[in-house]
Amino acid sequence: MSHQYRFGIEEEFFVVDAETKAVQRRMPQGFFAELKDVLGKSVTVELLQSQLEIVTAPQASISGAREDLRHLRRTAASVAASHGLAVIAAGTHPTATWDGVRASKAKRYDDLMRDLQMLGERNMLCGLHVHVELPDPDQRVDVMRRMVPYIPHFIALSTSSPFWASRQTGLMGYRLAAYDELPRTGLPEMFENTAAYERYVDALVSARAITDSSYVWWALRPSRAHPTLELRAPDSCTRIEDTVALTALYRALVRFLVRNPHHNRDVGSVDRAIAGENKWRAQRYGVHGSFVDLAQRRAVAVSDAVDGLLHLVGEDAEALDCHDDLMHVRTIAAAGTSADVQLAVYQEAQHRTGNRGEALGAVKAWLAQATLQ
Repeated sequence: MSHQYRFGIEEEFFVVDAETKAVQRRMPQGFFAELKDVLGKSVTVELLQSQLEIVTAPQASISGAREDLRHLRRTAASVAASHGLAVIAAGTHPTATWDGVRASKAKRYDDLMRDLQMLGERNMLCGLHVHVELPDPDQRVDVMRRMVPYIPHFIALSTSSPFWASRQTGLMGYRLAAYDELPRTGLPEMFENTAAYERYVDALVSARAITDSSYVWWALRPSRAHPTLELRAPDSCTRIEDTVALTALYRALVRFLVRNPHHNRDVGSVDRAIAGENKWRAQRYGVHGSFVDLAQRRAVAVSDAVDGLLHLVGEDAEALDCHDDLMHVRTIAAAGTSADVQLAVYQEAQHRTGNRGEALGAVKAWLAQATLQ
């Protein structure tokens, strides 16, 4: 297949005070203007002023995406430092609270905050979004439906949100528990074809429930702005190598499903229900849990499920020249995610100091440092 499966990566970050690593609620004058001058369209504001997003250029190689991400992270951090700020990549900020947050100034965000009310204020969350271009944009809804059983894999491998409002949540990935309070989130609906999806969107737009399809925030969706299928399930990955590995996995899986139109062809309501259970298990346990395997009617360790997925897409990863990057997924499954490191740092610091505040401070310091490694 000659199609390149071009892709783009969007990473969301918390903007924090450089010294305390506390979330910055109001941006210093000129900060975003300077970011725009330096990075142009590669940086955007988010719903809340405490966040920003960096966007890679369309890529045809994983190595190019890695270098772009490094440049964007370092440049954003350099501009932030000149304003007494820093950036942190994680699904949730360990100590941030949502009360008193400020929305970014834009008509879209004004409308969102009017509609979402308190739920918009609670959106103190950061995710990773990966776009992959398909040979035919009309294939996106079919591939989306057949990919639903694999969405929990990406959640488990990306968990970076074990804390919320200075509390250990007990979940490895708390972000989606908060995010799924919003409408039109969670697993995508099982539309049988593009026409069915478009009827759904047209009905909501005609009823003025939404302005356009960009207000559909599923874990996986056809992009409105690009001819891509957009993965939105993962937490923002603290480590660049984790972002790159998950991107390689997603891109290879898209190619596999395009090449094999009969794979998961009969996926339906039961599969979606099982994926919903596995989504919860991924949020709760990360890579240490197990998934319900519908075909085998038993529990399968996440690490084994990941190995099975890697085997499935191996040929596609080779064709896309990203096999080595893909293999880092196995390292994540074995050694743990950002959430695992955050919890280990917290526990060590609490044991050493006996002070919960200092332990949370150690987590924030690690996040800020690891974001720029």
